[in-house]
Amino acid sequence: MSFYSNFQSDKCPGQITGNPLNGLTEKVCIQAEKIFDAAIKQTQIENYTLTLTDLTPENPTYPLTFISARSLTSAATVSNLNIDRQADKNCARVQATVSVPVEVLYTDANGVEGSATATVSIVQDVLMAVPSASIIPSSVQAVASEVAPEVTFDATNNTFVVSLCVTVILKISMPVELLVPSYGYCAIPPAQDYSQEICAGFFELPLYPKSKCGGKTGC
Repeated sequence: MSFYSNFQSDKCPGQITGNPLNGLTEKVCIQAEKIFDAAIKQTQIENYTLTLTDLTPENPTYPLTFISARSLTSAATVSNLNIDRQADKNCARVQATVSVPVEVLYTDANGVEGSATATVSIVQDVLMAVPSASIIPSSVQAVASEVAPEVTFDATNNTFVVSLCVTVILKISMPVELLVPSYGYCAIPPAQDYSQEICAGFFELPLYPKSKCGGKTGC
């Protein structure tokens, strides 16, 4: 059982039916991260060099044959941040370097599979709405993902030179305390264990067979 598997309760998440004011019980102060602005930027980068570190196993036999490169995490690191507020606009120029670690899979010249890590760094220069100065400061966060559809191996430097398709989402956020309407606490249903139910037909049999005489004797 879960919120969305046949759990009938007005105290669980789901679609609202009827008057949404029905069932409201209180105004609740919650601690949350408020997103003041967000923007997505998708970029194609040619001839980007992936410098390999932490090779496993160590000392592979070169040259390497590329298999894949994928992000290790969606959360990226923001560095070299500069926020320049625009005097004639309700926004600011946000400049930053967004870096995301990637895992590179390959085979070496002997056919041994291996892995290594590399870092993809992209410079961002965008306009975003940034809240005015306050005791609690806002921050710039980034989410990034990348894929490398075209790859060559640079035997001189033992690196991969790739064409990258990169998606970066920048967010202006701040931890805040919000006052929101509440329907009260959620009703948590019991978990339903996954089962293939291979014994379902057997377990549903009665302990004893039904009497053809309806329980009477002398049939």
